[in-house]
Amino acid sequence: MQLDEDGQLLDTGDDATPADGPPEPVNTIDATPASTPTPVAAPTPAPASEPAAAPAKPRRLAPAFARARAPRPASRRRRAEWLAIVALALVLVVQLLMSQRAALATSASWRPVIVGACTVLRCEVPAWREPTAFTMLARNVEQAGAPGVLAVTASFRNDARWPQPWPSLRLGLSDVDGITVAARVFAPVDYRGADAGGDALIAPGQSANVRFEVVEPAPDIVAFTFDFR
Repeated sequence: MQLDEDGQLLDTGDDATPADGPPEPVNTIDATPASTPTPVAAPTPAPASEPAAAPAKPRRLAPAFARARAPRPASRRRRAEWLAIVALALVLVVQLLMSQRAALATSASWRPVIVGACTVLRCEVPAWREPTAFTMLARNVEQAGAPGVLAVTASFRNDARWPQPWPSLRLGLSDVDGITVAARVFAPVDYRGADAGGDALIAPGQSANVRFEVVEPAPDIVAFTFDFR
């Protein structure tokens, strides 16, 4: 018996059994190495299904006063500060003008400002007083119907730029020697009489005529003078 290169028994055709005894068993050697078994991985369990996400709720905006506001730029803050300063300065100027309006109203340059401010603020402006702006147009002193009584007549005009109250009239009487015998200041209520309750002001360019009587202080009155007060 012969073995091949792989250790297999070759058949030589010789079926005879050796004389010296029974044939010895021949072990067959498998030269091919046994393959290492590949471990089988355990099946991965399927992931549990996740619950469906709830729909997002709409955001509710906080009230306007509770919202955080972005800081304003420095330029805008600076502008707001300047506007506040200017506003305070204007308020202070107006307060000063209103507190001094009676004195300022007597100035021809300040009066238009005071009149304009009081038109807006609804305040009263004292009447303009400029006695020198009254112009005498005509005047006369003569004997009245009764003895010892003098009749005084005068006509004058307001040449000021604003209305004026009726002026007070100062009447002076002189004798032939030029000596002032008597003098008196007549208020509007004295020479207007029943008309004193009418218009309290004389408009610019308006003329007025007055007539009143006085007791003759002394005989031989030949001259008189008129002044506006």
